[in-house]
Amino acid sequence: MTRRGLLGAMGLAVVALPLTRFLAWAKQPAKQVGKGWATGGTAAMTGASAYPNPFTSQVGAACKLTCEQVVGPCYGSTKVRKDISEGHAGLPVRLAFRILDETCKPVPGASVDIWHAGPEGVYSGDDQHPLCNPHDEKARAAHWFRGVQTTNDEGRVDFNTCFPGWYKSRTVHIHFTIRIAGTESVTSQLYFEDSLNDDILSTQALYNTRGVRDTRNSTDKTAAPDKQGDFVLQARKMSDGALLAWKTFIVRSSTGIPLCDASSEHVKALMKSGVNPADPNTFPSEMLSPEN
Repeated sequence: MTRRGLLGAMGLAVVALPLTRFLAWAKQPAKQVGKGWATGGTAAMTGASAYPNPFTSQVGAACKLTCEQVVGPCYGSTKVRKDISEGHAGLPVRLAFRILDETCKPVPGASVDIWHAGPEGVYSGDDQHPLCNPHDEKARAAHWFRGVQTTNDEGRVDFNTCFPGWYKSRTVHIHFTIRIAGTESVTSQLYFEDSLNDDILSTQALYNTRGVRDTRNSTDKTAAPDKQGDFVLQARKMSDGALLAWKTFIVRSSTGIPLCDASSEHVKALMKSGVNPADPNTFPSEMLSPEN
């Protein structure tokens, strides 16, 4: 199988982007652009103190476990912080997460670790495989769009970030890991509605110069099609042009409870063949060679 074919089947790895497509990420003045969206990164979140609480509604009597998806090869060292942008310009986003157990009770003291690509579709960090940020020393020297927070008494954490960019073979997504008392409870991925992706990627600075993305939610091959909807973020534009996006996660109260699996059949087949999505050293050699 060619590298392009395998990457398309896995929907996991970052492929090289020409340097001419990697746009400058220096902080830009905050301003309103396009259809009312803000730009300039988290500095443009001028109304953050008045953002509404998205978790006012009750979740109901039954809380369904959040299922796992693959971690991917681009997990790396992180930092404890709310603002994970490191001054990167992009459409500002407040991510709000609530962690509950199977009885629908808040889980305080849980750690929520997130990471995602920047607007240019490249990951930061130098402690994962080079395919995550090929030929980009600035990206490898940074740690933007990586962070961890601990839930409060309501089981909530917030992150300030920028809207993720896309890269070949993947739809726009965010990775996360939740740990309880230091033990991993669930690792999975989040998505945005395709209509929102289309709006932002086609109209906003840093996003609209990269061409048309090659993968949509419906064609991404990481999550099982019948379960992907469980991982779509609710979202709403704020008055300052930032995006508020939120999700409630249900975690197991005991590590002895088996996890549910939301991975696609493509990913399961590859893992069965010996490919470890978190370890590029197990990838076939043709996957790591230049594309034909």
